[in-house]
Parts: sequence; structure tokens; C-alpha cells
Amino acid sequence: MPLTSEIIEIVLLSLFVSGTATVLAGLAGVPLGTFLALGRFRGRGLAMRLTYTLMGLPPVLAGVVVFLILSASGPLGRLHLLFTPAAMVIAQTLLVLPIVTGLTSVTVAGKDREIRETALALGATPRQAATKVLVEARLGITGALAAGLGRAIGEVGAVMLVGGNIAGFTRVMTTAIVLETRKGDYTLGLWLGLILLVVAFLVNSVFAGLQGAGETR
Repeated sequence: MPLTSEIIEIVLLSLFVSGTATVLAGLAGVPLGTFLALGRFRGRGLAMRLTYTLMGLPPVLAGVVVFLILSASGPLGRLHLLFTPAAMVIAQTLLVLPIVTGLTSVTVAGKDREIRETALALGATPRQAATKVLVEARLGITGALAAGLGRAIGEVGAVMLVGGNIAGFTRVMTTAIVLETRKGDYTLGLWLGLILLVVAFLVNSVFAGLQGAGETR
């Protein structure tokens, strides 16, 4: 099947929406996961359990929440973001954030005891020790971001609800697959699915390369 301009546009929008959502989730989730792993505060156990629970947040539920917030009668309705790529980014960020946060906390906690105690014993300040732990956990954090991107790029329920699957505007690979199979064009649906897998493989290859580079340092 030839790569038409329409398919290329769908692929690029998919990468933009999922990539932006992963970056936003990383900017919030990595510090939050690190805080949950290294912090000692009342309610930490509850916060960890909530994070792990939200890692399995149903995409449709996330889509409904964002839909209600962005709808005309919702608190952010005046921004007119519903059925736009921005709404899709918000929905995917909501799905990816718990994954990045949870996996980061697990990775950092695994490095915490052995690295931080050694650093403190060598005279490092608590902040320097925490920074050292974060540096040593960088490969796991990269894996957390890769897992988050994988969740985002393969998601369909939430983006269908808040994006509307509008041709040339909010149609991404997963929603295009749903549309074509509903129309009975299973061949095109399968081709789009194959393209999605290839794109996901290439993106994960980039993350694997980053992890490999990190291991050599």
C-alpha cells in the first residue's frame, strides 16, 4: 500500500500527540516519582497505591473525564479545546502520567538504599545524594518514558472521545484503524496497524539506543 499524503499526515499527528503527551507526563511524572521514592511523609503509602492503581486507568474513563472538563458546560469549556489535538494530548497525558510516575518511583527506590547511603557516607549532602540516585536510575527512567509512549501511541478510546476522529484534523493511526474496520475495509485497517507497529518499533529503537548509550557512561 502506498504511503499517501493522508496517511503520512495521520502518522505525523499520531507522533505529535503521543510525543507531546509523553514529554508533559515526563516533566511531571519523573519529579513526582522521584519524590514518592525518596520522600518520607505521612500518606506516602496511600499515594503509592493510588499511583499504581491509576497505571491501569481505563482509557475510556480518562476520555470521559477530559470530555466533561472540556465540554461546553465544563469548567474549561470556554477554551474550546474539545475535538482538537490539544484535547487528545490532555487525555493521553492523563493516561501516561501514572505510568511514568509509578515506574520512576520503582526504579529510583531500587537505587535509593545502596547509592544514597554510600554517597552520604562519602560526605555528600542529601540533595547531592538524591541527584546521584536519579543519575544512576536514568536507564529505568528512560524505560518508563518508553512504556508511557507505547501506552499513548496505541491508545484509541480516549482520543476517539475527545478528538472526534475528524479527517485532516484529529484523526490518528488508532482511530483511523477503527474507522476503516468499521467500514469493512479490513485490508486498509491491517496496513494501518502494520504502520503503527513499525512506528512503535522505530520509536522504541531510539529509546533502546539511549539506554545503550547510558550504559556505556
